Amino acid sequence: MKNYLGLIFLLFAFTAIAQNNRSALLPMPNHIEQLQSKPFSLTGKNISIHPEQPELKFAATTLKAILKDRMQINIPLSGSRQSAIRLTIDPQLNGKEHYKLKIDQKGITISGASAAAVFYGVMTVDQILLGDVCTTNRKEMAAVSIDDAPRFEYRALMLDPARHFLPVEDVKFYIDQMVRYKYNVLQLHLTDDQGWRMEIKKHPKLTAGQPFYTQEELTDLIHYAAERHIEIIPELDIPGHTVAVLAAYPELGCTHTDTIEKNVGKTVDLMLCANNEKVYTVYKDIIDEVSALFPSRYIHLGGDEAVIEKNWTKCERCQKMMKELKYEKASQLMIPFFDRMLSFVRADGKQPILWCELDNIRMPANDYLFPYPKDVTLVSWRYGLTPTCQELTRQHGNPLIMAPGEFAYLDYPQFKGDLPEFNNWGMPVTTLETCYQFDPGYGRPASEQAHILGVMGTLWGEAIKDINRVTYMTYPRGLALAEAGWTQMEHRSWDSFKERLYPNLTNLMKNGVSVRVPFEIVKRK
Repeated sequence: MKNYLGLIFLLFAFTAIAQNNRSALLPMPNHIEQLQSKPFSLTGKNISIHPEQPELKFAATTLKAILKDRMQINIPLSGSRQSAIRLTIDPQLNGKEHYKLKIDQKGITISGASAAAVFYGVMTVDQILLGDVCTTNRKEMAAVSIDDAPRFEYRALMLDPARHFLPVEDVKFYIDQMVRYKYNVLQLHLTDDQGWRMEIKKHPKLTAGQPFYTQEELTDLIHYAAERHIEIIPELDIPGHTVAVLAAYPELGCTHTDTIEKNVGKTVDLMLCANNEKVYTVYKDIIDEVSALFPSRYIHLGGDEAVIEKNWTKCERCQKMMKELKYEKASQLMIPFFDRMLSFVRADGKQPILWCELDNIRMPANDYLFPYPKDVTLVSWRYGLTPTCQELTRQHGNPLIMAPGEFAYLDYPQFKGDLPEFNNWGMPVTTLETCYQFDPGYGRPASEQAHILGVMGTLWGEAIKDINRVTYMTYPRGLALAEAGWTQMEHRSWDSFKERLYPNLTNLMKNGVSVRVPFEIVKRK
């Protein structure tokens, strides 16, 4: 009933707004020009879709399905360059995601620097049809020229099937929604205290007695995502968040934990031992299998929330290592620990990502927890500490992904009192408007933003029990983050976003996506 009421609300809200070919553009393109031309009619004779390169067939097939859904017309694919609808890769365009879309009386042309760029142009066509309702109903498209490229190359969402497992079909459903809004990365948090979700053939005990993804399932998922120009990045969290590993292999823990029962999903605050050769042997096997399976250039190894004082400071082996290396703080053991782990990643031709941990989890923090190598991409996440992390990464030379808790944590409540049964441990509220105000550059000069790769919305899974809860917490805030990652600040507007939001939420609900209807942003007289 809530979904139906929300849909009715959105329909009324949308019909009250002027409808044109900008009404549903999200993220907002960076350059739009209305052309002085008659509209393009899709009811003419011999209209077809021509993908000029073989790698554009999926984009062409997607466009064909969109036109059938929006206009109820069946336009065939064609090998003729004389087709009225042309898709082409143009190597002269700058940047691999740069595309141009031109619609005039003669037809539709989408050119892009890559197959991904052309696909983004197709997604823009879909939103034009969605927003320009009257013209779409006439089976026409108004003349327009769009020249568009993203502000940031890395635009990600993160799912956490380690806490609550999500079947492959649900992850595919999530990908289907991501691509509409030009996201290009999905990070999968595959391991944590609550579960190990990826089959490792050399170490089958890791997944015993719990749901997990087989390597065949992951291969299928990776292919599905790649067709839609989504890169899947695996995350294996170490040295903390590892109870699922320690439950399978207790000998990998610190010496003082030998007598502690290790129960997946119940035991907390345990870590891998920093001075145990078996740890490195097992993880080399794991990283090698992950590297072979995932074509992504990255592997994320976590590195966050390591409860060092409860583990390495009490461990006989770790204390011995500290003395040998003349370390004064147990946190310094992160240096040799990650020296070994990152070497496995590099040996497999991958680039490492870690969560950015600072030397003090509360302000004022003024340095890294340990010296990160310059080839490590860091993710800013701790609430309130993003400016510090941004400055440190700039000074030290680490690439940075922006996922600050105050803007991009999608497991936080969306409104005061929202879902108290799921968010009852004092998490701050992150409203849609707060999320939209996120500037990944934090207002700094362009020269101080050059190391920022992009943005990521993180959806931690402690309270996210199924795909309906996943999408409810993602949307509409995921739409705000999509615009933060794609659109230049001078082309962003909260008032404009609110108007463009309505048709997109209506469309998501029509497609069976559970969303939160943001009643609080509606103007009341």
